[in-house]
Amino acid sequence: MCELNEHELCIRTGEHSIGDSACGSPGNEGAQDPCNQTSCSSAKELGRKGEQAAARFLKNRGYDILETNWTCFAGEADIIARDGDTLCFVEVKTRSNSEKGFPAEAVDAKKRARYEKIAASYLKTYEACDIKVRFDVISILVLSEQRAFLRFHINAFGAGE
Repeated sequence: MCELNEHELCIRTGEHSIGDSACGSPGNEGAQDPCNQTSCSSAKELGRKGEQAAARFLKNRGYDILETNWTCFAGEADIIARDGDTLCFVEVKTRSNSEKGFPAEAVDAKKRARYEKIAASYLKTYEACDIKVRFDVISILVLSEQRAFLRFHINAFGAGE
């Protein structure tokens, strides 16, 4: 079962990077003010900033970030973290608007299968045995130059989904 946490995030105006301190009044998730294209110069840069914000978000909630952008034969895990006795593989999706759907919708069956292979590869070298494994998705929708909406899908998918 997937648990969903929604959080509003700020974007640091001076650096045009997504931050994670609370700002403004909640409930603006429906705002139609897409990201200024000058601050989101490329999809790759937007993704990198989203991954950095997601790592800060997790760290601020007590997660131990073990790896970022960990690669193997199967692909790349955006974030690998510990949440207590659980090893979490976190896919981060960031978009500047919702024209092509919300960011988490991009995590399809193919990507889920790839994440399971990535997890298996990582676990071959991981020192702990008998550890729970979980797959999470952090979805970030940039609403404006100074505001983003984050959805944290805990246990978003597992084997056979």
